[in-house]
Amino acid sequence: MPCPYITPLLSRIIVSSQINNNLHLQNILKIVLMPLTAVYALIVFLRNKLFDWNILSSQEFNFPVISIGNITVGGTGKTPHVDYLINLLKEDFKVAVLSRGYKRKSKGFILAGENPDPDEIGDEPCLLKLKYPETIVAVDSNRRKGIQKLSEMNPPPDLILLDDAFQHRYVKPGLSILLFDYNRPVKKDMLLPSGRLREPVSSKKRAKIILITKSPQNLKAIEMRIMAQEMQLDKFQHLFYTRVNSGEVISVFPNLKIDLPAILSKKPEILIVSGIANPRHIKPFARKISPQTKELVFKDHHSYNEQDARLIVREYKKLTKMNGIVLTTEKDAVKLRKFQEIFKEIEQRFFYIPIFINFLNEDQKNFNDQIISYVRDNKRNSILHKK
Repeated sequence: MPCPYITPLLSRIIVSSQINNNLHLQNILKIVLMPLTAVYALIVFLRNKLFDWNILSSQEFNFPVISIGNITVGGTGKTPHVDYLINLLKEDFKVAVLSRGYKRKSKGFILAGENPDPDEIGDEPCLLKLKYPETIVAVDSNRRKGIQKLSEMNPPPDLILLDDAFQHRYVKPGLSILLFDYNRPVKKDMLLPSGRLREPVSSKKRAKIILITKSPQNLKAIEMRIMAQEMQLDKFQHLFYTRVNSGEVISVFPNLKIDLPAILSKKPEILIVSGIANPRHIKPFARKISPQTKELVFKDHHSYNEQDARLIVREYKKLTKMNGIVLTTEKDAVKLRKFQEIFKEIEQRFFYIPIFINFLNEDQKNFNDQIISYVRDNKRNSILHKK
């Protein structure tokens, strides 16, 4: 990212421009912010050209490095797609994930241990490590240095997944996967801070695989073809459509024995707690359980503290029925689990929704084959790689 220190500020400006869905206010803010957008566009253009002209160098590595990222501010579903890749590759390869550890309270390179702390490595790396203990998970804002440290492990990983690294051009991945949210058409968007784009849409040329995420289940073939034409992809690029599906709810505290079917059969009132960029999948899911829902929303990547935990308890007690439940995201559950003592009186009623991705148009095998072929052909000991 060319301006890492101003990105949080720009993100807040974008969010504020959508208060109450006031289109008039949004349009005014876009006009006011246009001079800053022009400056930002110039910075991005010059930075990318410095890499294109090899004035700034991108380092390649002699083993598989897969980047998963986006060019927009806000959630496009990177974490469930990284989760998917781990699950796809972990049986046959030793997988490592390298993230910058957004919003962590530490610095430098950190290798996640058996009991990772989200404050130390970030919520998303913590979630992945807890879910896949056998996977190597590390954080470092300097991806080049982080890759080097991982490659020096004994034995080293077979491949490295770079989480949210599309703008980190000091590393040239062997395979780059770029995500676009179906619900945010980039052709109508603008660069920061007037819009949500970190880079121009033309930057997609650096990706070999494009994923349109959060697609509707009933997306028609003709709609896919129209969107593919609008993307104007090169011949070497491949386009896939995915959607996020929700699994069965799970207790935030795995040490408890809970009769979940009995609880849900009573259609309990639900307090939805979320601190992610785009929590819109939670409410429809909650309403399948009960028509009575209430929301408590925190900012994206929120670092929960004891006051927040007590607030959640107080809001739960305001529900008309004390047999209600609290429903949160898998990412939030990782950070809230440490407050079990504060949640003692409601711990039996605290659940999260796991999510996973599905491919549309029966393209899953095609995608899987491309990923596995790339890794096999570029492993350190592969004949093709040696050549």
